[in-house]
Amino acid sequence: MKKFLFLVVMLAMFATHGAVAQDQEGYKRVNLQDEFADNAFTFFTQAPILLSGDKTASNAMTIGWGSMGNYLGYKRPTVTVYVAPGRYTYQFMERYPRFTIMEFDNPDVARYMGSHSGRDGDKAAALGLHVAYTPSGTPYYTEAKTVIECEIITSFHQDESNFRNETPRNFYKNFEAGIHAIYIGEVIGAWKK
Repeated sequence: MKKFLFLVVMLAMFATHGAVAQDQEGYKRVNLQDEFADNAFTFFTQAPILLSGDKTASNAMTIGWGSMGNYLGYKRPTVTVYVAPGRYTYQFMERYPRFTIMEFDNPDVARYMGSHSGRDGDKAAALGLHVAYTPSGTPYYTEAKTVIECEIITSFHQDESNFRNETPRNFYKNFEAGIHAIYIGEVIGAWKK
């Protein structure tokens, strides 16, 4: 019983510390189900950044595809993202249970993250971004204006045999990074500056 109480106290301290840190960085917690005002159809055209990993390792990339909605229940907001196996971030999405999606005011962040690989160096350091962690330990950059934290519920590794029309077949004919895997993440936290 003492070990259980100690664990509960430690988790509460960790959660409080994470919330305080985000408050100090100017973030306000947002309930996406009730307060998210962005257009889900155009959100991903703004080239948000996907970040996956933990305190030991992480990698980010620009994403232009995705969707927002609900999965397995009305009160379960989700974000769906697509990552090709040839991308360095793919191994992080396969290994870690959570990821963040971030929006930035500075368009240079998306340009750089989308044109450089984490295999070749630390993209965050090159951009002068500062890594912080949610109460769950998921990394994000403190310069982001929006941070959405997701826990992966399920993933699908697409196969050409499942394509129903020529749109994906034509797209993937010359796409060297491979057919994208689909990750559905339940939103477990969201913050805006």
